[in-house]
Amino acid sequence: MKRKIAFFLFIISGIVAFSQANNGLEELKVGLVLSGGGAKGLAHIGALKIIEEAGIKIDYIGGTSMGAIVGALYASGYSANELDSIFRTTDFPRLITDNVPRGAKTFYEKDDSERYALSLPFDNFNVSFPQAISGGQNIYNEFVKLLFHVKDVSDFKKLPIPFICMATNVETGESVLLDSGYLPEAIMASGTFPSLFEPSEVDGDILIDGGVVNNYPIDEVKKMGANFIIGVDVQHDLASRESLTSATEILLQINNYRTVNDMKEKSKQTDIYIRPDINDFSVIDFERGQEIIQSGRDGAMEKLEELEQVAIKQNAIPYIKPNIPAMDSLTINRLIIRGNDRYTRGYIKGKLRFNLAERIPFEKLKQGINNLSATGNFKAIRYELVSNGLGTDLILKLREKETKMFIKMAAHYDDLYQSAALINLTRKNFLLKDDVASFDFILGDHIRYNLEYYLDKGFYWSFGINSRFTDFDEEIDFGLIRSNFDVVDDPNIREITLDVTDLTNQIYLQTVFREEFALTLGVEHKLLRYSTNTLNDLIEQETPELVVPTSSDRTFFEDSNYFSTYGSIKLDTYNDKYFPTKGLFFDSDFHLYLFSSDFNDNFREFSIGKAQLGVAFPLKNNLSLNLETSGGFKLGTSSVTSFDFVLGGYGNDFVNNFIPFFGYDFLSLPGNSFVKAYGRLDYEFAPKNHFMFTANFANVEDDLFRTGEWFSEPSFTGYGIGYGLESFLGPVQVFYSFSPESNENHIFFSVGYWF
Repeated sequence: MKRKIAFFLFIISGIVAFSQANNGLEELKVGLVLSGGGAKGLAHIGALKIIEEAGIKIDYIGGTSMGAIVGALYASGYSANELDSIFRTTDFPRLITDNVPRGAKTFYEKDDSERYALSLPFDNFNVSFPQAISGGQNIYNEFVKLLFHVKDVSDFKKLPIPFICMATNVETGESVLLDSGYLPEAIMASGTFPSLFEPSEVDGDILIDGGVVNNYPIDEVKKMGANFIIGVDVQHDLASRESLTSATEILLQINNYRTVNDMKEKSKQTDIYIRPDINDFSVIDFERGQEIIQSGRDGAMEKLEELEQVAIKQNAIPYIKPNIPAMDSLTINRLIIRGNDRYTRGYIKGKLRFNLAERIPFEKLKQGINNLSATGNFKAIRYELVSNGLGTDLILKLREKETKMFIKMAAHYDDLYQSAALINLTRKNFLLKDDVASFDFILGDHIRYNLEYYLDKGFYWSFGINSRFTDFDEEIDFGLIRSNFDVVDDPNIREITLDVTDLTNQIYLQTVFREEFALTLGVEHKLLRYSTNTLNDLIEQETPELVVPTSSDRTFFEDSNYFSTYGSIKLDTYNDKYFPTKGLFFDSDFHLYLFSSDFNDNFREFSIGKAQLGVAFPLKNNLSLNLETSGGFKLGTSSVTSFDFVLGGYGNDFVNNFIPFFGYDFLSLPGNSFVKAYGRLDYEFAPKNHFMFTANFANVEDDLFRTGEWFSEPSFTGYGIGYGLESFLGPVQVFYSFSPESNENHIFFSVGYWF
């Protein structure tokens, strides 16, 4: 009997022990820890592929920096293969540099960004440098789109897989645990690498990359409930002096002093420690993403047997991946703006350029955020999309730049204006909240200035004032002067040096549809002066009897003030001003000249109209074609010739109606009307290096449209072969041009942005 009782107790105790063991296995909670490491963090994706293939269910995820980004996306429901596809198609250099698309800029902002090579804050007459290279806006936009399906999950423990990430308080140096809030904002803060991205502000704290203090949050994941840790470590060991070849690597080295030492203990606490071989990669090697992902896969494969044993021990219900709907469009019902002390709600809403309560593509929202970013008025633009029942609230959280004044600089050389250096002072909030005032002072062979004031009202009519002074001289055929002005007719004089001085003052209203289309109405005053100081000397040498005694050696052909009203319509979707490869361009201008001081006593009311239409499109790999056509005409019986069109030379931003034309020197082909066709093949044979072939054709003479000659075979043709370089100073361009009619050839050279 005793034996039976003992046997029975033995069986019962075995069953209890087996049950307890099984219960222990069921309670195995796997935590995944992903370290930071910049581009090397892409190895996490490869490791996740193997973890998935092993059949492991991840119960908790904690990450830092790139580990936080990959971890958050995985925790929100993306599979490893989906992450591979996302990162494979991501243009990291574009995202990191935060270059705002040209189409996001107003015409004022386009001109501003394509004029200066260097811009620095200039408060209290002290020059300072920006805190970082990038504001991280492009990256943040991508996070918002990718995580839209979990936009209403403010407690990260309620994500499909509970998640936490780490950041660092830049003021205290303390590690900050982020487990709630707005997920895109949290992972942006975790990955804010110092000097590369502007610090993030979350709940009043200024945060930077979590890897500064805690790059492997194993303790935090254990506190979530994990009792088994799988860790993927892509941190760089301390580098030798030979490896410290860039500022980024040096900053990373400083950043790693503490975390590398911490890993000695943390790696021992990790049950399955995956350490991919990433020594050959740097933190910015995003272009080698597929190699890095493969290294993560290879590193995890070495632990495959251990991973499969964990999956067996888990004995868990398979993880059901949530369905992630495509984020194509949304309806924003309410706009909430925070942090706009210096800029009005109307200004901000006008920049966003979409109507509330209408379904819009996500790309339109992104475009609106880029429009705000393009103003340069904000350190950071963070926003939340939160459901409100009927649609979505857009909560804009703006960090305005404290700096109101900037000093900007540029240098330029071309064959017409010669060498020049530009110094600019720009002041924002000069008189009103939404305005900007700018003054260019240009020193060189010819002194010039450009003064602008612009009150930007977004959707509504904006207001502007311009004043600019231009001066240059050029050797021209004296026959052009004789045909346009009443001067001494001496066939022995072939060329003179013509000095052109132009002072233009404008007051205008402008309304912008989107950022690419603008209508402008205004009034203009222009002082126009054509003169030479060589004519009397030449006449004296050639025909002394014709010399007219004067108190000055300068002869004036034009010296009048003109008053006009004008209107213009402009469309510009070119992706680049100097080397466009896609987009449309249209610019039309109509001036009605009403009054004049009439230096030559020949003024009657007249009008000048002109237009230019262009298209650029890619043909195949790195080869694009730019086609343009333009024309102009004069209306009225006035014999004023000072505003006639004159073709010749190469360049941008010529004053008045001087039109570039390959094959002829500057100011060579005059007439009060013209038509011109232009084409350019552009082959970018290396990044930012262009080989170009151009051709242009034109008819130019008086009353071209009245006589019907504009539709005849071109009278003038010209061709050019050139090289262009996109440099930090702006475009560098050199062209050899020739014309079969004149048998002449010219070399045109230009360095830097035109101004």
